[in-house]
Formats: sequence, structure tokens, C-alpha cells
Amino acid sequence: MPSSIETDTMARQLLSFFTRALKSFQQSNATFRVLCSISSEPRQNEHVSLPPRQAPQFLLILDSSFNPPTLAHQRMALSALSEDKYAHTSRVLLLLAINNADKAPKPAAFPQRLAMMHIFASDLLKCSRKTMSATETETCVVDIAITTEPYFHSKSNAISGCDFYKGTDGTSAEAAPSSQGMEQVYLVGFDTLIRIFSPKYYPDDSMKQALDPFFSHSQLRVTMRPDADWGDAKEQVAQLENLRAGKLEESGGRKEWADQVEMVEGRQEGDVVVSSTKVRGAVQKEDWESLKKLVSEDLSEWVRRAGLYKEETT
Repeated sequence: MPSSIETDTMARQLLSFFTRALKSFQQSNATFRVLCSISSEPRQNEHVSLPPRQAPQFLLILDSSFNPPTLAHQRMALSALSEDKYAHTSRVLLLLAINNADKAPKPAAFPQRLAMMHIFASDLLKCSRKTMSATETETCVVDIAITTEPYFHSKSNAISGCDFYKGTDGTSAEAAPSSQGMEQVYLVGFDTLIRIFSPKYYPDDSMKQALDPFFSHSQLRVTMRPDADWGDAKEQVAQLENLRAGKLEESGGRKEWADQVEMVEGRQEGDVVVSSTKVRGAVQKEDWESLKKLVSEDLSEWVRRAGLYKEETT
């Protein structure tokens, strides 16, 4: 366990790096940028981005406000990484949109969130060692990136249009000279699935125009979220079937898009309900034991030492 002095030094270094990286991005015309990459292999400088030698077949994208990252986020990523089809051929991307369609940039500032994403990435790699082989763990890389795009379809276009994932040796997942042959897999909750198919985000009946390109190279891996708002797992599966049966077309979409949606089990009966809102509530009550059930130990320590989420926000 690092000493408090080492911890403070690392915190200053992380915040300084992400503050500078964020400023550089905001001063550019870029819509997407990978700021750094975290891998299982020890490196002298973890504050650099590492493009893959070959374009991955799958890019597992955890797109969130990370305010803060929670154990629910971790479970979503670990669940995907534990699947054979992703274990050998994927890379993980933690994506923060600095222009969010639904959420204002508060209470934690963006450099703080990016620093927490860095800690989350390290935790994710540690936990992946328990479910992945040594070879799989060695090749596992987590990228931290930001985007100005607020919507999934525009984020997807920005990622597809960048050179970062095309492979430094010139070969892509489909032997094409770009990252467009790579399948983007968005790890989302059921509430996000509902938002993606909500007509309110597609003015002038533009849903097909926006989502046809998206689903041509993207899929959704939806973690079911049984609760009072969305019903139990059976009800959520039934809602997807309703979309497939024609409800999507009534909203201006295509029923075929439902074939690009995979539903997976979320928390089990009796599991602690985890959310960023609950994290902030635990901090405000100084309920540190509850906090440890919602975020990793390292993130819990970061939140406490940084004094985050102490004040309620409206």
C-alpha cells in the first residue's frame, strides 16, 4: 500500500496530466482522442496512449459520465471480458463525453473524473486476472478517451473516423486500412437502451439517418437493470421483443436493429444496488462502509482524500 506522501504525489501527477490533456483537446478541432492507455505490462510512463499493433476485432466501449466509476461499471466490463469471443480479440475503451446530452458537468470536474477512470482501469485489470488466462491478461489494454460528441451515433462515427485503432502494422481486424472493420460493442444499462431508441433525440424523423450507420458497425450489450422503473428481467426482455415486433418502426426506426442488441443478466436477487447517485449519497452521509460496497477500495480512498461529493448538487 503506497504511503500517504506517495498517494498525494500520484494524485497531483494524475490531475496535472489530465488537466493538461483536457486543455489540449479542447483547444483542438478533434472530436475524439485517446488520452492514455493502461495495460498489465509495467511501464515507466502510464500517461501515454498505446495504439494497437493490429486493429482489434471488438472494441468494448464503456461510455459513462464516470461520476464516479462504480462496481456496477466494473461488473459490466468484466462480464464482457469473460466471454470467449471477446477475451482474445478485444480492447476496452472508457469514454467520457465532455458535452453530455443529458447531464451537466458537475459535481466532479472532468480532470477528477478522468483520474478516477485511470484508477478504475487499473482496478479492472487487477480483477480481470481472476477470470482471464495469463495470456489474455497480458494482452488486455484499457484506453481512456474523451469526446465532444453527445450522442451514441456521433461518438461511434468519431471513433470509426480516427486512426488510433487501425493498427500500427497496417492491418485491421478485417484486413482493411482503417478501424472501420472493427465492431464497436457498447456496454450499457437498460435505461440507456431506452434512451438510444427514444425519438426525442432524433428531430425531424432522423432516427434512421443517425442509427443506420451506427448499427452497421456497432452493437449494444445491455445489462438488465431490474427495478421499479424498468421492471424485472422478463419485462425488460419483453420490451426488447416489442421493439423487434414493430414498436421500433412506430418510433421511426427499424426492427432489424433489435438483432444488434444482446441482453445479459445484471445484479442478482439480494445484491447491493449500485449507482453513482448512491455513491454521492453515501459520501454526504459519511457512510464509508457503504461506500466500499459501491466503489473499489482504491476509488473509495480517492474520493475521501479528494473531498469529492461532500455537498449536494441540484
